[in-house]
Amino acid sequence: MRALRAPLPFVHYSAFIIFMSTLQVRVWRGGESGHFQTFEVPRFESQTVLDVVTHIQRGLDSTLSYRFACRVGVCGSCAMTVNGKARWTCRTHVAKVAAHDRLEIAPLANLPVIKDLVTDMSPFFDKWAAAHGRFRGETTRNDGFARVSPDSAQRRLVDEAIECIGCGVCYSSCDVVSWNPGYLGPAALNRAWTLHNDVRDRDQKARLAAVAGDAGCHACHTQMNCTERCPKQLSPTASIAGLKRAALAAAMKGEL
Repeated sequence: MRALRAPLPFVHYSAFIIFMSTLQVRVWRGGESGHFQTFEVPRFESQTVLDVVTHIQRGLDSTLSYRFACRVGVCGSCAMTVNGKARWTCRTHVAKVAAHDRLEIAPLANLPVIKDLVTDMSPFFDKWAAAHGRFRGETTRNDGFARVSPDSAQRRLVDEAIECIGCGVCYSSCDVVSWNPGYLGPAALNRAWTLHNDVRDRDQKARLAAVAGDAGCHACHTQMNCTERCPKQLSPTASIAGLKRAALAAAMKGEL
């Protein structure tokens, strides 16, 4: 495997990007009880926050830990807290967030910190499981494909919600999760809503019971932080509201 060399601002980038100034970047180091370390990073046109983190790791401190994959806003794995807000760092341009040439980069909130900018996503996905976020059908591989009409009322209710990729930005941005760590969170509830409206699924009653408890949809305060921060412009708030209505209807019928 070839070793990665640190980028040299006036060699590698000079043919493509104009050097502008420097950034003062505070980066979280260590675990839960860590601290911020300050780096001076060259600033360029069209520079993303992920570019900044990569520059630090490749050129200034190779021990810096962070997570990324696609670099083009598809996987969501590069999500971090930038100047106090959860964002995809690959899609966040420095020019939009670096007031006075300063950045503060930290791991996602509401999740355990493994090291530096890397968080443990286990609690996030454990809550997906607790919300019965797994599709359960009746057919087998020997049966024909079950079809869902794109024009059906239930399918249209979740046209946007099914686009969630589980990046954790909404979970990190949710104040209710901060106050109540047991709360299932917007992503898990959004997933439950999509499956609640999937006519092929056979776990509807158990799922609705799971999300109607004290840590479920009714714990949402409708502050809409999740909707405001979602990089894909989805509305988990709307999905949670749908679950609230469904749970109320089921309770009135004596099904909960």
